[in-house]
Amino acid sequence: MRKTPDLSEHVEWFRNSAPYIHAHRGKTVVVLFGGEAVDHEGFHHLINDIALMRSLGVRLVIVHGARPQIERQLKALNIQSEFDDGLRVTTAAMMPAVEQAVGQVRMTIESQLSMGLPNTPMADASIRVVSGNFVTAQPYGIRDGIDYCQTGNVRNVDANAIEAQLDHGNMVLASPIGYSPTGEIFNLRAEDVATDIAIALNADKLIFVMETIGVINKDGNSLHQLNLPQAEQWLQNHARDNPNISPQQAQDTQSHLNNAAHACRGGVRRVHLISRNIDGSILLELYTRDGVGTLVTADNYEGLRTATIDDIGGIMELIVPLEEQGVLVKRSREQLELDIHNFTVIERDGMIIACAALFCYETEKACELACLAVHPDYQQHGRGDELMQHIEWQARKKHMEQMFTLTTQTMHWFIERGFTETEPDDLPMAKQGLYNFQRNSKVLRKQLG
Repeated sequence: MRKTPDLSEHVEWFRNSAPYIHAHRGKTVVVLFGGEAVDHEGFHHLINDIALMRSLGVRLVIVHGARPQIERQLKALNIQSEFDDGLRVTTAAMMPAVEQAVGQVRMTIESQLSMGLPNTPMADASIRVVSGNFVTAQPYGIRDGIDYCQTGNVRNVDANAIEAQLDHGNMVLASPIGYSPTGEIFNLRAEDVATDIAIALNADKLIFVMETIGVINKDGNSLHQLNLPQAEQWLQNHARDNPNISPQQAQDTQSHLNNAAHACRGGVRRVHLISRNIDGSILLELYTRDGVGTLVTADNYEGLRTATIDDIGGIMELIVPLEEQGVLVKRSREQLELDIHNFTVIERDGMIIACAALFCYETEKACELACLAVHPDYQQHGRGDELMQHIEWQARKKHMEQMFTLTTQTMHWFIERGFTETEPDDLPMAKQGLYNFQRNSKVLRKQLG
């Protein structure tokens, strides 16, 4: 008899992904990947993932690079390239090779997106891909005495034309080529094209698919979120003398981060930097809560704030398992509604991942730190300390002189943070009357003066 497979993990994953599928449907997303990705043997996986995003209702603009393909074409013609400040000096003699390389990459991508083989992720996809002269360019010009010739800058993006194609259900494919009003052709940086298109469309997301292992700190660990100043200072703060990343990779990463900050200032809500070396990284980044890349945003993706009545459900979802384990004292929904103004929460992408409450006793100049809880998935990142420090700040602002807390299972955690054990008789009188001797909680106290 054949054993029935356990599909519970698949069901759980699908349920967890459903809110993100719903959230991204109808949103405009610009995705950039380099020519290295197109050359890689696993490129079909990336294309299949992009096709899946389109099938889930995402309005997609793809921007591709072509640097290795251009290098091969120039080498075949025995033409040497010169670079300055990370830009290729594109002479008129190079342009036929540039045009041929970019055209080949574009056709490769279009052919991959046109596949509809049975038993593949592309089966019956029927994806329509549209390319066009959406980008107007101008010469990069002469900088520090260097004439960049046919290397150009983005001058204008025809956002209306792109929007029209997206409205018709088409996927738009943009190449690192721009055209001037006089009919000239310019070689552009792909990441600039992606950034300017995202800004022109007021895109919800811009995704850079990177060739490196990702955006890391000095210890080689991934950075999950950066604000704009942090993004622009990453090279200075994390990449100098970092053995985990080469100087060229560091420069490329900083370039992406600079474009990310520019996009955010231009109105793009979120920019994601993910590594192509992680299979399925684009799906993991968009359809799981924590993703696998680095988020750059001008908004607060995760923030500490005062709770509102709308947070009751999220707080209960967080504390009920701890109440059942006896870690926290049980609170009814009605009591939570009455006390909600005393709560502070940490919210991450719409989910309450931590909470704590402050109750003050004016007569004794004492306050209680209560209901401190952190979601199990986020207990290793200092959020408990962040909450406690914020509660202490609130208490000092209210001129409280001491803080106490009651605990049954986390006594050492509080002791390590300056609390000392005391007796129930030392509690404020109003709290003494509520002390549950059957629960036998430890009473811990900390001076705030």
